[in-house]
Amino acid sequence: MTLRLLPPSLDLIAGYAVALETGWSPNTTRDVSGEQLDLLRREPALLIEELTRQDGMFRRETGELVPRLPSRIFWLDDGEFCGSINLRFQHGTDDLPPYVEGHVGYAVVSWKQRCGYATEALRQILPVAREVGLERLRLACSPDNEASRRVILKNGGVFDRRYQAPEGATKLSFWIVL
Repeated sequence: MTLRLLPPSLDLIAGYAVALETGWSPNTTRDVSGEQLDLLRREPALLIEELTRQDGMFRRETGELVPRLPSRIFWLDDGEFCGSINLRFQHGTDDLPPYVEGHVGYAVVSWKQRCGYATEALRQILPVAREVGLERLRLACSPDNEASRRVILKNGGVFDRRYQAPEGATKLSFWIVL
């Protein structure tokens, strides 16, 4: 497998659209496929801008408005669109605000799952995390998400704790030292 992490762009948006049309969502806590597809069809450049913006506020699933963190987002590409991965951080610290469960989020399209794409994408984003000044990454997943747990462990993740997320779900927390 040759997987590349590429910044979202209009050149690659057709593959992103196909994934959204199948119901794939880059957000693993809430399905945003419909709203992103609507925006993509109206104004593709605005979707790219929204995906990559580094400022402003965003609305959580709870309805609460919170500050958007600095981030790096990439689309997974093996010759076609495979998914996305993003890195969230605060400058000068490894800490995250309480409303952010982990530094990294990833989602692979269903037809590419269980092929090592998430593991490879996480491996490739670790140098990006170092470049933005992080010394370690916190990652979280649901206890029943065995696939995500394996991705984290294969990249050096060490189990930290089991906890209740702000919205009430039980999560597992891991650290990867960079």
